[in-house]
Amino acid sequence: GGGEEGKEAEGGKRKREGGDRCVLLGGETTVMLPSDAAAGSKGPGKGGRASHLALLVAKELEGVEGWTLLCGATDGQDGPTDAAGAFVDGGTMRRAREKGCDAHEAVTRCDSYGFFAEEGGLYKIGLTGTNVMDMHVLLVSSKPETL
Repeated sequence: GGGEEGKEAEGGKRKREGGDRCVLLGGETTVMLPSDAAAGSKGPGKGGRASHLALLVAKELEGVEGWTLLCGATDGQDGPTDAAGAFVDGGTMRRAREKGCDAHEAVTRCDSYGFFAEEGGLYKIGLTGTNVMDMHVLLVSSKPETL
C-alpha cells in the first residue's frame, strides 16, 4: 500500500522496496585505548575514533553488497593522524586480507590508521577549519553494482 516502507516477504520478514538510500549520522564515539601489555609486542597503534568505528563496521559488513560507509571527522583530523577517517564496504575485509592486514589485531591495538593505510580506505581531506562533530554517511544501493 501507499506509504509503506516495505512489504511482507517470505518467512515473515520485511522487504525494503524502492531505490537507493543515504543515511546521515553525526556524533563522536569513545575509544578505550589499550595498555601497552594489551597491545602486544608492537605496542599501541595509530588512529582516531572515526577510523576505529569504520574498522568495526567493516567487520560487520563483510560480504554485504551495496553498502558503503564513510566515517569522518569534520575538522579533517581523526585523532593524531593526517586522515579524517575511512571508507568501508562489503569488500574491505577481503582487500585487507589480500594485503596481509589483520583486522582483529588492528582493533586490539587501536591501529585503524595502519589498517586503512595498507587496505586503501583512508579518507584524507586536510584540515577544514571547522569542527562540528564526526559525520557518518551510509549509502545503501538497491542495485549494488551502482556503488
